[in-house]
Amino acid sequence: MPTLATKKLSDTVGVEVLDADIDRLLTDPDIPAACMAALEEYGVLLFRELHIGDEAQAAFGRRLGELVQFPLYANPDVMQISFDPDNPNAEYFASNDFWHLDGALDAIPAKASMLSAHVIATEGGETEFASTYAAYDTLSDTEKRDFAGLRVVHTFEAIQRLTYPEPTAEQLSEWASRTVREHPLVWEHETGRRSLVFGATASHVLGMDTAAGRSLLAELQERATAPDRVLRHAWSVGDLVIWDNRGLVHRACAFDRREPRRMHRTTLRGEEAIK
Repeated sequence: MPTLATKKLSDTVGVEVLDADIDRLLTDPDIPAACMAALEEYGVLLFRELHIGDEAQAAFGRRLGELVQFPLYANPDVMQISFDPDNPNAEYFASNDFWHLDGALDAIPAKASMLSAHVIATEGGETEFASTYAAYDTLSDTEKRDFAGLRVVHTFEAIQRLTYPEPTAEQLSEWASRTVREHPLVWEHETGRRSLVFGATASHVLGMDTAAGRSLLAELQERATAPDRVLRHAWSVGDLVIWDNRGLVHRACAFDRREPRRMHRTTLRGEEAIK
């Protein structure tokens, strides 16, 4: 089995990769398998100050899987995340500040996400990660039994209301046009592992009193994202981070949005529905 030289970033999630430059990422035949194995084990891979360009980032991503396309951007393989006024998705990026799973509203969530730092904030703007595998593993046996049959409704409105608590009629109409997804609280993966599915898109638990269901979801998220279970990455320009979206939630930390922070994201299309 191909391996990578790594250094742990926290007790619960994440490693820094020490022996992979851009050339190796693009040419070494063992790199795809090594990266995916490391993602399965550690959840987050950091390539510090790699300074990979968009074309190379996309090429590396294609070695790991099929890429999600972002047709509103000049390079559809790469979404630019910024609050620049001309960014077509700037209105929605504020919701990245809340714990979420990429693609929770898609038929199949993203397999992994890849983010590179091009312009960073003077202060703040870190990205935090927490393992949803660990969130399940630390449940009591009673909780595992009780949660096995629960299903949760996920909506675009749920996450957007956190940013826009008093939406306009136009916003409500646009949010209502988005697909609503129903997922089990416990995701039984093809590998045999289990993880919890929660985050800012979670609206309510089916068959449970709305307030009680939301309280349960909030409690599970609070436990899973306790400070000692979170990896907070402070960005340097040129850093590249890949995370296993199937087993993590993540969020951006606050920063002055008047500053030109700009991150470039490539997303690996999912291959496994939540079930």
